[in-house]
Amino acid sequence: MNIIKLRWLVAGFLFVATGLSFLDRQVLSIAIIEIQKELGITNVQYGWLNTFFLVGYAIMFTLGGWLIDRYGGKRGLAISVGIWSIANIFHGLMNSFAHLASFRFLLGLGEGGCFPGVAKSVSEWFDKRERALANGIAIGGAALGAVIAPPLTIWISGNYGWRWGFIIPGLIGVLWVICWLFVPGKRPLKTEEIAVAKVSFGEIFKIRQVWAFILIRFLLDPVLYFIMFWTPKYLSTERGLTYEHIGNSFWIPFLALGASNIMGGWLSDKLVNQYRFSINRSRKTVMGIAALLTLGAPMIAFVSSAGLAIALMTLFMFAHGFWITNYITSIADIFGSSATSTVVGLSGTAGALSSLLINPVIGFIVSGIGFTPLWTMSGLMYPLGFLILVLFIPKISPLK
Repeated sequence: MNIIKLRWLVAGFLFVATGLSFLDRQVLSIAIIEIQKELGITNVQYGWLNTFFLVGYAIMFTLGGWLIDRYGGKRGLAISVGIWSIANIFHGLMNSFAHLASFRFLLGLGEGGCFPGVAKSVSEWFDKRERALANGIAIGGAALGAVIAPPLTIWISGNYGWRWGFIIPGLIGVLWVICWLFVPGKRPLKTEEIAVAKVSFGEIFKIRQVWAFILIRFLLDPVLYFIMFWTPKYLSTERGLTYEHIGNSFWIPFLALGASNIMGGWLSDKLVNQYRFSINRSRKTVMGIAALLTLGAPMIAFVSSAGLAIALMTLFMFAHGFWITNYITSIADIFGSSATSTVVGLSGTAGALSSLLINPVIGFIVSGIGFTPLWTMSGLMYPLGFLILVLFIPKISPLK
């Protein structure tokens, strides 16, 4: 197989990996109804299960990013997918809250290495002319996983029981690892692509761009988690939709997210290759468009119908796809294969920690005021993130 076909095969593997990541983490949210009936797990305990996952996820985002930069994307992703796939299988074998809490933490540890490993692998296999599209394809798998998780889990549980809803995706992950190990580690890079300064973990924190990426993720990740965790409740309590109607429509924003992950990467690369934009201008143009599109979020609280509200949510998630693909690509543009995974990991940890802090606050706001201020803040965060990007990273270019 020639190098061109091989690197796009790698992108396909990464697409499947991120898809499995979002699929595996969402199975519990669907199976919990049956699990509560069988094992007597309370709503409070379910909240703690989500916390155990996020703690493991936050820890391994940074630690995993550093390890993957040290040992390579192939080895790092194999270990990461292997850990969370085995953890998912263990979910299907557990018989107590203590077992489930332990396996959720282990799942978080494994999944924390996913996106740093994906970013590292893309930086190893793709140069700046194709990097954004490759990142878009790889990240787009996550949205597909989010789309198929509910119907797939319900179908497996209905036919084979809820335990197999965990075991079957876990076995698919183990199969992915076996196949991935036959893929070469990385392609040879051209001399011009290696001119990125190598930095130690300690030196990372002295670089201004790193803190800009961390701050942006700290501010923006709670918005995405708000939409993922609270939108079904909003559609039910504020818009009066039934459980079935929510299930039939909630996948639409995530499908838009997956499409825009790929489209955002394609557009960014097209601006570079066809219209001769610089890397800096190309990435910031697409992220600027994304920030503008999110300004429609405050209208979600005021439009007259649930259909229009879902349409605006879909537009918001479409914008996020444009944003996150070029955000991660910008990190790779600056840090190359020497520290991309570490910086992606640090920023991901910041996002996970801020989401842990903000999620209880969201509950108080919803109970005391309602959803309107949350939709308003959602529409302001991405323009603020773009302003931080422009001010603190005047030029996206390889670190010297």
